[in-house]
Amino acid sequence: MRSLWRWFAEKWVFLLGLMLLGYLFVPIAVVLLLSFNQPGSRNTTYVLDFNDLHFTMDNWTNMCGAAGLCDSLQRSIIIGFCATVLSTILGTLISFALVRYRFIGRGATNTLIFLPMATPEIVMGTSLLTLFIGAKLPLGFLTILIAHVMFCISFVVVTVKARLAGLDPRLQEAAMDLYATPWQAFRLVILPLVMPGIMAAALLAFSLSFDDFIITNFVTGTSGYDTFPMFIWGSNLRGIPPQVNAVASAMFLISFAFVIAGQLRTRRRSARRAATS
Repeated sequence: MRSLWRWFAEKWVFLLGLMLLGYLFVPIAVVLLLSFNQPGSRNTTYVLDFNDLHFTMDNWTNMCGAAGLCDSLQRSIIIGFCATVLSTILGTLISFALVRYRFIGRGATNTLIFLPMATPEIVMGTSLLTLFIGAKLPLGFLTILIAHVMFCISFVVVTVKARLAGLDPRLQEAAMDLYATPWQAFRLVILPLVMPGIMAAALLAFSLSFDDFIITNFVTGTSGYDTFPMFIWGSNLRGIPPQVNAVASAMFLISFAFVIAGQLRTRRRSARRAATS
């Protein structure tokens, strides 16, 4: 009994962590299970009834079977990609400016960067809608893209800044002492070291853009440019098609694959450095 209690005292943090991870992954496991189920009606798409499970691959092989699903998914991917590219470029440049340089208004800029992260989405959505109407911009793709870039930049800046904060600035100076030009020192030394943070920021920006509903719902207006989250919300009124579970599961598996690939690459680099040293 004492040995069991001692083992529990040593492992309780690990066990608690496993329980929390299990709690977080239970909804994902349910969606993954439902992606292989053919519900009896659309009202039971998200009802997990073990007595009424009918295995099918049709939800995966025929994702476009639901009217409008693939169109909305394509819109979300296009907007997410464009917003990710723009916000990553702008956010990375802002991060380098805030970390490497001293200029008037630097403290105020740091504060303003956090405002979109702290502002409630409904407040941001109504403000952007008022701005776009006042500027007489037609609501649609352009307004959605501007809104997504705006709130994604903050997360990119925070992520890349965290990477730059732990980077020794003397590395670039050492490279220039070895007759590298400023551009060569940046491209061959600094950029490869910062790239993991940039990639993490890009993946985060894409996830935020793809997932956003509240702000997108405001700045879309009546243009009919429905994204994937808006399609799900609209379908909920008449019954969500089961293909949505397959799309959600596919997005999770793709994200999980990116994370695993990043971890494997990091381990390989660590192994190579240990072997060379």
